[in-house]
Amino acid sequence: QFATRVVSCRAAELRPEGGGEPVRGFQVVLEDTILFPEGGGQPDDRGLIGDVPVLRVTRRGPEAVHFVQEALEPGAEVLLSLDWDRRFDHMQQHSGQHLITAIAEHMFGFKTTSWELGRQRSVIELDTPSMTAEQIEALERSVNEKIRERVPVVVRELAADDPEIERVRSRGLPDDHAGPVRVVDIEGIDSNMCCGTHVSNLSDLQVIKLLGTEKGKKNKTNLVFLAGNRVLKSIEQSHSTEKALTSLLKNGPGEHIEAVKRLQSSVKLLQKNNLNLLRDIAVLIARDFKSKPVQSQLFVLHRKEGDSEFMNIIANEIGSEETLLFLTVGDEKEAGLFLLAGPVEAVENLGPRVAELLGGKGAGKRGRFQGKATKMSQRGEVQALLQEFISRRSPEA
Repeated sequence: QFATRVVSCRAAELRPEGGGEPVRGFQVVLEDTILFPEGGGQPDDRGLIGDVPVLRVTRRGPEAVHFVQEALEPGAEVLLSLDWDRRFDHMQQHSGQHLITAIAEHMFGFKTTSWELGRQRSVIELDTPSMTAEQIEALERSVNEKIRERVPVVVRELAADDPEIERVRSRGLPDDHAGPVRVVDIEGIDSNMCCGTHVSNLSDLQVIKLLGTEKGKKNKTNLVFLAGNRVLKSIEQSHSTEKALTSLLKNGPGEHIEAVKRLQSSVKLLQKNNLNLLRDIAVLIARDFKSKPVQSQLFVLHRKEGDSEFMNIIANEIGSEETLLFLTVGDEKEAGLFLLAGPVEAVENLGPRVAELLGGKGAGKRGRFQGKATKMSQRGEVQALLQEFISRRSPEA
């Protein structure tokens, strides 16, 4: 916590990170603050001004701007409280990034070109087209050795014209920077120009886990990592998943993979058999219709289980020179597929209207119009439309 005073408060809007409608509120500047404004790859802090939640902290020149939803009186004394769990998590990830960056460059010559502290995991962009599994393993082993050595992390402030700045790793200062330059040193390992928040000793990182790499942009590699409490949370989630799989699969964790492979093989075989049965059913349905002495001019069929092939087999077997076919598959209360088949002119006229009634989209050619439907419950209206069309075309019917 930190006691300070309100300098200014003005109405403003905040655009949510996930998108959506802007939030109305106020931008508050304090005499000083313990909340970190976003920058340097690190997200901003959260906290309270009195009992008013701070939703965002940004930097405007030398000032930190706090966004809140209640107006605060300029000149008023306030108590600022920091969300320590969020801050410490960011400290662990940011110091972890400095350590990984320094060791990766020292061991392999891979320079860091950018990084991102994400909500679930963090990513370091390395200037290399790839990393081998052996390099990742060696890097992880080395950074965790440094954590066990309990190396101090020290913050210094240098004058902007101090010649030592030239020896400090940096991606450059912001255009609007003013005042001293902040340097974060991991003793004997790294010296880096940085505005972010850090632990005071590598032992506070607890552990670092490198999750692997992903292909980056412009021939670069993204190295994904977790540090500190995020590693513990990941293990907890994995253990919960493992316990659930042990209960479902009725075997130990070491046998899970083989059990899932067996299940996948069984599912593939069942799907193949099911498709063969559906094809046989489609043929039988069509033959049953054709065997009747007097064939209706309209054939309507809905089946929950089925696919486009099922519907097309029926249409092929029946033939569509005289009969108008309206076939649907899927859950009657949800989305599904439809097929309208029959005389070319009739299908061309009716197809778009059928799709509209079913709340879907479709396309057709040569007497077939098929597509997806979102309102399968409207099948009755479609059937009525088709019946009316046939009645108008064949008054004697």
